[in-house]
Amino acid sequence: MVVDAFNLNVGVLGHVDSGKTSLAKSLSTTASTACFDKNPQSQARGITLDLGFSSFQVEAPERLKSQCRNLHFTLVDCPGHASLIRTIIGGAQIIDLMMLVIDVTKGIQTQTAECLVLGEITCDHMLLVLNKIDLLPDADRAKLIDKTTKRLKKTLEKTKFADAPIISVAANPGGAEDAGQAAALGLDGLVEALCQAARLPERQDKGPLVLSVDHCFLVKGQGTVLTGTILQGSVAVNDVVEIPSLKVTKKVKSIQMFRKPVNRAIQGDRVGVCVGQLEASLLERGLVCTPGHLGAQLFLLARVQPVPHFRGPCSSGSRFHLSALHATLMARVSFLSCPQGSALEEVGLRWDSELLSGPAAENQEQWALLELDQPALLAPEMLLIGSRLDMDPQGKACRLAFHGRIQRCYTDRPALVGLPIFKEKSRKGVVDRVLSEDELVVRSLFSKGSDLAAFHGLWVKLATGDWGTLAGPFGQGGKVRVRLQGNPSADLHALLPKERGKRPSLPADQKPIEVALQFRKYLFDASSKMVQPKVPPGLYRPK
Repeated sequence: MVVDAFNLNVGVLGHVDSGKTSLAKSLSTTASTACFDKNPQSQARGITLDLGFSSFQVEAPERLKSQCRNLHFTLVDCPGHASLIRTIIGGAQIIDLMMLVIDVTKGIQTQTAECLVLGEITCDHMLLVLNKIDLLPDADRAKLIDKTTKRLKKTLEKTKFADAPIISVAANPGGAEDAGQAAALGLDGLVEALCQAARLPERQDKGPLVLSVDHCFLVKGQGTVLTGTILQGSVAVNDVVEIPSLKVTKKVKSIQMFRKPVNRAIQGDRVGVCVGQLEASLLERGLVCTPGHLGAQLFLLARVQPVPHFRGPCSSGSRFHLSALHATLMARVSFLSCPQGSALEEVGLRWDSELLSGPAAENQEQWALLELDQPALLAPEMLLIGSRLDMDPQGKACRLAFHGRIQRCYTDRPALVGLPIFKEKSRKGVVDRVLSEDELVVRSLFSKGSDLAAFHGLWVKLATGDWGTLAGPFGQGGKVRVRLQGNPSADLHALLPKERGKRPSLPADQKPIEVALQFRKYLFDASSKMVQPKVPPGLYRPK
């Protein structure tokens, strides 16, 4: 079906004062209630402090006309200041396409690089916009732009955006002093590049509604308008929706998309939803959903990937800033892994001391269990980003550590019971004496006074290649009997006692024979039992 207009959300990101807001203003024909630094603090400080939304519409290129007649670009103007990375992350998670704005006179700066990393996480297509070309000398402008373009292409070589188009513009020639006096340069080329880069993602209107609200205001005589982006599902006039943070449900009175009334909106649409009898000051940012769909979650299980540019440690037990939608909160993280393509319930998730990288990560799926400091409204499939925002925002080190998507949510710790997460444990001892072809004694595997009942029947492997099962204590000193399985190896056979009677310990000059016990301890198993995988093939030698 051919739609009249398809909405694409375009993130406008870059370093502070690179001209993002001026660019959005120059491109836009329709402004929302939250755009172009309407925040009083933004106006006073001259920088963007919050997300801004505006839009423009153009005729769809020929290749897309079988799907839509027009393209509606919603520009999400993100702040560029390092201290506002939480807001930037929130904006980046609702975009389909990214414009990375660079001040041509300064090139790549700290937040430019951070936004590039964020773009790699959140979207697949990007345009690089070289802004402020009017500040370059006329005589050398083309030469300087070409030089900067080559340098940027080199920077992008190792990213997913290696083939990203680079467009040169001057969104606000002359700067703030001459705002609006001179015509912007290069905007036609930028709009053309946006149309060429446009890919229409598949929008789903099925499933529960999740609307990410970023602004809320009262319209006298009408009701309260919640503006935001639909992340999943759909909303229609007369639907009943829930605001879970307030624990209230409201009926949808009307819907607008950039000041045009509509009866229904779906995933990806930027909307204003009007409801009645709601105090606007109670909700500035948050989520609106189908009643009962979202609840407060305390634990999250997520598939994750490391951010290669992060140089700090990613250790289990560490605390990270966790960003999901507009919320950023602290979480304690345990990193996990399992063989690629395996069924989670069958093989379980191994607890790792750190997030795997390099050769250790090959053929491994990486996961994380996150314990939030406080409950948050989250759901499966939501994007999350782990970061260390306590690092110096003016430094050159990347603060984004890992990213992924939520797979499961849990309301409290008891809900984790049965989750197949295990730690691999091991103990080592040495052969103390050989009693017979079927039995030997091992020391140093347990300490004196240990309760060995829980270990009864577990298998152990000898350095000679023999294996056996733990058969109970030998005396009171922590030694244990091992019942051998199969015929003993030649090395072990040579140690068999030559006479009946007392079985002495091995000679002092005998090289110790190491005995290894390996097992798994499941962290959320109510019985706390120890589990071993199947006996490795090749260890059993039948008699």
